[in-house]
Amino acid sequence: MSNQVRWLGHAAFEITSAQGKRILIDPWITGNPLCPVKVEELAGPDLVLITHDHHDHYGSDLPRLLGGGKGILVGQPEVMAKAKQDGVEKEQIITGGSGMNIGGTVEIDGIKVTMTQAVHSSQEAGSPCGFIVTLEDGTVIYHAGDTGIFSSMELFGRLYEIDVALLPIGSVFVMDPEQAALALKLLQPKIAVPMHFLTFPALEQSADNFIAAANRWAPGVRVEVLQPGESLFAEKS
Repeated sequence: MSNQVRWLGHAAFEITSAQGKRILIDPWITGNPLCPVKVEELAGPDLVLITHDHHDHYGSDLPRLLGGGKGILVGQPEVMAKAKQDGVEKEQIITGGSGMNIGGTVEIDGIKVTMTQAVHSSQEAGSPCGFIVTLEDGTVIYHAGDTGIFSSMELFGRLYEIDVALLPIGSVFVMDPEQAALALKLLQPKIAVPMHFLTFPALEQSADNFIAAANRWAPGVRVEVLQPGESLFAEKS
């Protein structure tokens, strides 16, 4: 079995490791016009990672996704406090309910999660972040969260040898296609998957501009454009 990365629309992803662990990132399911699955189909994950508290990332489904299972929720302390108020049990939040913060790394059942900075805003709790996820076999997946480009992305590429980068390209609220393509030059992942486009009329409606810019800035990076519900295989080369 190989690691799989499935796009659920917008910034929501499901990662299934070769060992069968399921990781949800920004699982905005209910209300997401691009999401092809229902909450019940995603219930019982091993990990849920939240980049920030905007409704299209934090969502409203956390208690339903985690309820009755042993999954662990990962995010900043302030966002985790919000999750507890919304019904997530303290025992299901990383570090005994305290959360984690930017620059930190936690390991849960062989999966390492490193929280990175992101340049964006929050609704009311914490500050935006991204995640670098290292799976059991060493495969590295970077979810940038909602962000503009920043020069420290080059350090991520040097430190982590990223296999798959999940990058927002939609403009208006996040990087535009040109900035996202330059981010690829900094990060130097093997594969790039665009996200945070098409969902709303204000956003970029296709990945075409990103693909064209990526060919200029980072021609060695393979761009994989997924349709909602589609997956790609991710392995450490």
